[in-house]
Amino acid sequence: MSDESRPTPAQTPVAAVIPAAGRGVRLGPGAPKALRALSGTPMLIHAVRALAASRHVSLVIVVAPPDGAAEVKSLLDAHALPGGTPSGSWGRTDFLVVPGGESRQESVRLGLDALPPQYGVVLVHDAARPLVPVDTVDAVVEAVRDGAPAVVPALPLADTVKEVEPAAAAGDPEPVVATPERSRLRAVQTPQGFDRATLVRAHETVTENVTDDASMVEQLGLTVVAVPGHEEAFKVTRPLDLVLAEAVLARRRLTDGF
Repeated sequence: MSDESRPTPAQTPVAAVIPAAGRGVRLGPGAPKALRALSGTPMLIHAVRALAASRHVSLVIVVAPPDGAAEVKSLLDAHALPGGTPSGSWGRTDFLVVPGGESRQESVRLGLDALPPQYGVVLVHDAARPLVPVDTVDAVVEAVRDGAPAVVPALPLADTVKEVEPAAAAGDPEPVVATPERSRLRAVQTPQGFDRATLVRAHETVTENVTDDASMVEQLGLTVVAVPGHEEAFKVTRPLDLVLAEAVLARRRLTDGF
């Protein structure tokens, strides 16, 4: 491709990968976490809709449980937005479903492997964060297009944080060893955004001490930048989170017609 025909950063197509292969055992027995219902609609559908609402995102790749790709594809077809084709698209946003792996890291890599070559910006988003506002998605994309190799949405911490010596047995007292300066700490959310080549290189070379995709880029020695996150982009992990998510959706229906 010549320099004249190569897309500029502002034109680079954006894709999102949603790893949704986890079981979500902390939510209790039942369907996989991504398929738990919020107001009658699976969390995964809320998450896909949140990303598809961005004017930047033109492809969403959902990484399904290894034995559940067909079920997830049928689910996405059934909830397709008006204006989309009968299969494979929600309006202007296409979707693709691929089977995942045994770990989140493997599932993200499998999603990257399925990514068509034209996509130069990649978002990685937790299916368990179904209520992320579109403004947060857009802010992450724009920061990557402005030249950051990796971007995370993040919130300041409200609570004081203590570093402890972990107890030998669950429930035992844990000695406090330090109190980090709270003003320098952030709670990181998703979607996390990346220059595609950077994220691919991270997944090819980093295998240890992986907490999220941005931490893999950090281990390459590159700078990760944070943009403001949003309180509604919380992760639905425990039963109480489901209650909070239902409350957020109820408020949106009243105030935004969501």
